[in-house]
Order: sequence, then C-alpha cells, then structure tokens
Amino acid sequence: MTGNPEEGVRGAVSGALVEVACDESGSDGENLTGGNTDVFAHGSVEVPVETAAAYLLELRERIRSPAEEYKANHLLREKHRAALESLLSASGPLYGHAHVHLTEKAYFVVDRAVALLLDDSHDSHDSYDGHGDAAWVLALYRQGAADFGADRWRTFLEAANHLLRVRGNGEPDEPVAAFFRTIAALRRAAPRPEVARTLERLAATRTRADAYRARVREHYPLIPALNPLLPAIVHTAAHWSAGGRRTVRLVHDRQNMLTPDRIAWIEETAGRAGVGFDGMELVQARWDPRIQLADFLAGIARKIASDVLNGRGDPALVALLRPYVGPTSVWGDERSWAVLSPNALNGVASAPSADANLAV
Repeated sequence: MTGNPEEGVRGAVSGALVEVACDESGSDGENLTGGNTDVFAHGSVEVPVETAAAYLLELRERIRSPAEEYKANHLLREKHRAALESLLSASGPLYGHAHVHLTEKAYFVVDRAVALLLDDSHDSHDSYDGHGDAAWVLALYRQGAADFGADRWRTFLEAANHLLRVRGNGEPDEPVAAFFRTIAALRRAAPRPEVARTLERLAATRTRADAYRARVREHYPLIPALNPLLPAIVHTAAHWSAGGRRTVRLVHDRQNMLTPDRIAWIEETAGRAGVGFDGMELVQARWDPRIQLADFLAGIARKIASDVLNGRGDPALVALLRPYVGPTSVWGDERSWAVLSPNALNGVASAPSADANLAV
C-alpha cells in the first residue's frame, strides 16, 4: 500500500491493534561483506504522531541545523551528545515504546550460505526464507577467524557473499568455483573438528550451489538471500505482536524493495509465526514524524552496535541503547553480543534467541 500525507500521518491505535512506524539504517544492497557498514538496523516506534512531532520541534531548537530533515548523524555529533542521551534515556520519548532489530552482516552471510547449501527444506525457486542450523553456523562463524586467520577468513566471507549475490559480475560459474576453492583451502588448514565437519558438509554441495546460481540467473528471486530488511520486518512485527496478543499494522518508510509481492510475503511469514498482522503502509518519512524517530533510532543503533563490534564501544551509549535491542537480533559475534544484548541488563549474556528464526 502506498501513502499520502493524509493517510500517512496517524496516531498510534490503542487496544488490540497497534500501529508502529519503521525505518532502517545500513543498507548496502547485496554487498554485505565489502560495503560501507557492517551492521544493519531496523528501528520501530509506537508513539502518537503528536509526541513525535513535538520531539522533532524540540530537537530543532536544540540542534539548530538548517537541514530540512534531521538524520541520526546530527545526533551522533559530539556537540549534540546531550540531545542523543536525552532521546534514549528513560525519560525520553522512546523508552518503552521503541525497538531495534540488529543484523551483523558477516554472520548473516554465513547463516544464509549454510542454510542455502545444507538445509533440504529451503530449496525454493522463487524465495529463500530459511536459517542455517544455529549450532553449525555459530561454530563456523565464531571459530573461523581464529582457526584460519583474518585474511583467509575474509576471503571465505567474500566468496560466500559473491555466491549468494543475485546480480553477479564476470563469468556465470565463477562465484561457485571461487566459493568451493575457498572451502578447499579452509579444509587444508586443519581446523578444529566441529568446524572441519561443517566444511566437509559444505564441500559436498556443489550441485546445489550450481542449481542456485542457475535459478537466480533465470529469475530474480522474490526474497533475495542477502537482503536483511525483509526478515527484520517480520521480527519487528513479532515483537510488537507480543506473542499474538496484539495485531500489528506497520507504517514504513518507502523504498523500492517493499513491493506488493514482498509485503504479501511478509504478511504470510508473520502469520505462520503467529503474528497478528494488519498490513503495511508505505509513507515518505517527511510525512510522518514517527518514521523520522524510527530513522533516528536505527541510525544511532547501527553506529553504536558497529562500534561495539569493532572494539570501540562507548559504555554510556551502549547502556542507553541496550533496552531497545531485540533479543532475536541476528548476531554471531559472542563478545559484542554480550555487551549489546538486552539480557546483559540482568547480568546474562546469552546468544540471540533461537526463536529469532521465525521461519524467515
């Protein structure tokens, strides 16, 4: 559904139906291992339009930038640190009314490659909506760099990314050949047994990889394997549905990926997960201040999470972000998740919930 100013600007609906505004940050297309960002974030807020509009006016008074539309990078400047902390604080407009689903891109690539090649239940011509077995994926991802060294591991990640990309460059068969050369090189490096077993299984999937490349050359898939937005939206709807106790209607910033067929896929997938879903409306951010707040949250969360992933996190900002982070975020790095996880509020640092899979 498309939107116009009159349709897009509405207050949150009370009762059994909840209306949530969404936006994302960190999209690099299909280049998940060599793009500008290493984290994808999908933010969502449930606040009345009036509350969002009032906060944006307050922000303009505090920042005084001539920009027509404020973005997260305005708040991330050191001179506006107080405004950033105010937004995320327990007394701010978002606390208890916002959520962010994080995706660690490199882990997402490994997860999707393992699912594509090793999961017999997800071999569809038109879509890919599965997850790799969590134990296999985590063992390979968390031990890969240590077992193989940073350069060799980076080569593997890039080869997996290239294999899964729909729009490849060069010879049609080169992504498959390069991926399996990389697998062979990793196996020669004598990794620990649990990683060696995963590589052995992957090495036997050349036929499936060839079939995948043939399919995507013939027909652009409805759900590209390397697109984190679509599953993130399902996770967002699941969060706000509160176990099916509420029906969720999403108001999302417009973008080309959200076609009617893909929105139908989101609705169907959410329904299979027990989510009450009342559709999605696409609205330009400037028409809805709630979407602008979701954009702030997504951009801020992406930057903070990326800093933590790279070992330079700001403890004060991490503490402010943590209550908003979804426990079903797609995250493989154990050290950084122990810092970002909302469970860290209680002194617990577990892996993202297995319920995150939601068959997406």
